[in-house]
Amino acid sequence: MLLVDVDGPLNPYAAKPCRRPEGYGTHRLLTPRWAAAERRRLADWGLPGKPVKPLRVWLNPDHGPALTALPFDLVWATTWEEEANEFLAPLLGLPALPFIAWSESRPRPQDGVFWKTPEIVAWAQGRPFTWADDQITEADRAWTRGHHDGPALLHRVDPRTGLCADDFALLAEWAYSLA
Repeated sequence: MLLVDVDGPLNPYAAKPCRRPEGYGTHRLLTPRWAAAERRRLADWGLPGKPVKPLRVWLNPDHGPALTALPFDLVWATTWEEEANEFLAPLLGLPALPFIAWSESRPRPQDGVFWKTPEIVAWAQGRPFTWADDQITEADRAWTRGHHDGPALLHRVDPRTGLCADDFALLAEWAYSLA
C-alpha cells in the first residue's frame, strides 16, 4: 500500500508563495471541512460574518498517472479524508481511493512522533506499506520500527517541491524490493 498525504507531497504549499512549481496548476477549492474550519477561525477573530476564502491548492496533473503506475494500492492518508476523492482525485485523474479516517482527538506529538504515525501503524495492521508525507521525521521511523510488524517505508517529501521523479523512483524501488 502507498499511503499518500496531500498537503506537501501533492500540494507543495511551502513553495514560493507567488510562484507555483513548474507543471502545477492552481485550484481554488472550498471543501466543507475547510469552510467549517475557516468559519471557526474567523469567529475566533471576531469576524463571524466575513466570507470564507477558498483554499489555494497547487496540483500537478501528471501525479495521478504516476501514482497509478506504481505497484501499490493507493490510500489517502490526509486530513482531507473523503474530501480528497471528491475534490482532488478528479483533478489528478485518480479513481476514488480508500482513505484513513482519523480519530477526532489529535494527540500532541510525544518524543517528536507525528500524530498520524500511531494511527497509520494501527490502520496498517502489520501489512507492508509506504507512506509519503512532509511531516515524517526519524522519530516516526523509529516509532514505526518498534510498533509495526511488517515492512514499512516512511518517506518524507519536501513541501517546497512536492513529489518529484526521485521520489517516484524511490517508491517504485522499495515496492519491487518486497517482491
